[in-house]
Amino acid sequence: MKKGNVVALLPIGVFLIFYLGLGIVFEYVLKIEMGFYKIPIVVAFLLSLFVTLLQNRAVSFDKKLEIMGQGIGDKNIVTMILIFLVAGIFVGVVGRESANSVAYFMLSVIPPKFAVAVLFTVACFVSLAMGTSVGTITLITPIACAVSTASGFDLSLCVASVVGGSMFGDNLSFISDTTIAACNGQGCKMKDKFKENFFIAMPAALIALGIILILSFNSEIKGEIVVKYNLVQIIPYILVLIGGVIGINVFTVLIVGIVSGAVIMLITGTVSGTELLGNMGSGASEMFETIIVTVLVSAICALIRETGGFDALLYGIKKVFKGKKGGMVGLGTLVGILDIATANNTVAIVMANPIAKEMSEDYGISKRKAASILDTFSCFFQGILPYGAQMLVAISAVSECGGKISAFQIIPKLFYPYLLVISALVFIFFVPSKERSNDIDGRTVK
Repeated sequence: MKKGNVVALLPIGVFLIFYLGLGIVFEYVLKIEMGFYKIPIVVAFLLSLFVTLLQNRAVSFDKKLEIMGQGIGDKNIVTMILIFLVAGIFVGVVGRESANSVAYFMLSVIPPKFAVAVLFTVACFVSLAMGTSVGTITLITPIACAVSTASGFDLSLCVASVVGGSMFGDNLSFISDTTIAACNGQGCKMKDKFKENFFIAMPAALIALGIILILSFNSEIKGEIVVKYNLVQIIPYILVLIGGVIGINVFTVLIVGIVSGAVIMLITGTVSGTELLGNMGSGASEMFETIIVTVLVSAICALIRETGGFDALLYGIKKVFKGKKGGMVGLGTLVGILDIATANNTVAIVMANPIAKEMSEDYGISKRKAASILDTFSCFFQGILPYGAQMLVAISAVSECGGKISAFQIIPKLFYPYLLVISALVFIFFVPSKERSNDIDGRTVK
C-alpha cells in the first residue's frame, strides 16, 4: 500500500474548519435561527480549492487546471449534473400540492387511530416520488401539526414520523440527489442500486411502521381532518416510479414525467402556460448550488488524488478496517463523518465518491453495493442530525403552525433512521452477497 501524502488532505480540513466551525458558532453560540445554513457552502469549497491550488508547487498552474478539467469532465460527473437539472425541472412542473392530496386522501379513508401511521406512509411515498426529504417535510409537517391538534396524538411522534418517512424516499428515490450522486459516482445503474437498497430499507420501514402502530393503539384519539384533494396530479410521480423500477433510462423516465405533468397541469387549469415555463426554470434553478458544489468538489478531489491525498486516506482506512466487510463499514463511516461535518448528505456523497470508488476496488466491493452503502449511511446520519436541514425545517414548520418543539424531542422517536442503519449492518455482516464480477471490475464474466 502507498502511504501517500497526508498534507494533501489539508484542503478538506480547511473546508471542515470553516464550514463546520462557523456553522456551530452561528447556530449554538450566536443563536442565529438556522445559523448552520447561513454559511455559503460554495464559498467554503472555493476556499478549499484555493488551498489545493497553493499546494504542490512542482506542478504548474496550467497543469493543475488541466487536472481539474479532467476531474470535472468525467462522464459520471457530466451525467450527474444533467440528471440534477432534469430532475429539478420535473419537480418544478408537477408542483408539490399533489403531495397534500395524497395525505388528505389517506386521512379521509383510514380511521383516525391510524393517523400517525398514515403520516409515516405518506412521507415515505411522497419523498420516494419527489426525491427530496426536505421538500416532503416542508409539505407534510403542517399536516402532522393538524393531526396532532385534531386527534390528540403526541406532536413529537407525528413530526418524527414525517421526518423518518421522508428519509425512506430520500434513500430510495430515483430522482433523489443522493441516489443520483451515489450511482453516478460509483458507476452503477439506478435500478441496481434500488434493488440493493430496497431489501435494506423496506424491513426497517415496516418495523418502524409497526412501532408507530403499537404506540398509536396506546393513545387516546379524537376528531378527524377533512380537506379536498386531487389525485390526478400524482400520475406523473407514479409514472416516474414505475419507469425507474423496471429499469427504463432515467432521462427517458424524467422526460415522460415532465410531459405528462405539463399536460395534466395545463388541462386541469392548475397553471397557465407561462407559469409552467416559469416553474420549469425555478425547478432547474433550485439545483444550481448542488451542481456548483459538484463541480468544485470534483476539481478539488482531482488535485488531491494527484498529490497523493487519497493514497494517504486509503492507507489509514486499511489500517483500521480489515477485509471486505470491514471495508463496507469503512465506506459507511467515511460518508457519515463527512455528513456530520457538512450537514448535507448529497455533498457528503459527492465528497466521498472518488475515495469510495478506490476503496471499493481495493476491497472488492461491487459498484451497486458501494452506492447503496454511501446513500444508506448518509441518510441515517442526516436524518438524526439536530442541526441538519431536515430537523431545522421540521422545527420551523411546527413554529409556523403555532407550535413549539425541539430537535431533542424528535430524535428519540426517529425509529426509521435507527432501524435503517441496523438493517444495513445486518446485511453487511450476516447476509451473503451474490455479485457478478462486472459489478466490481467492469468485466462481463459471471
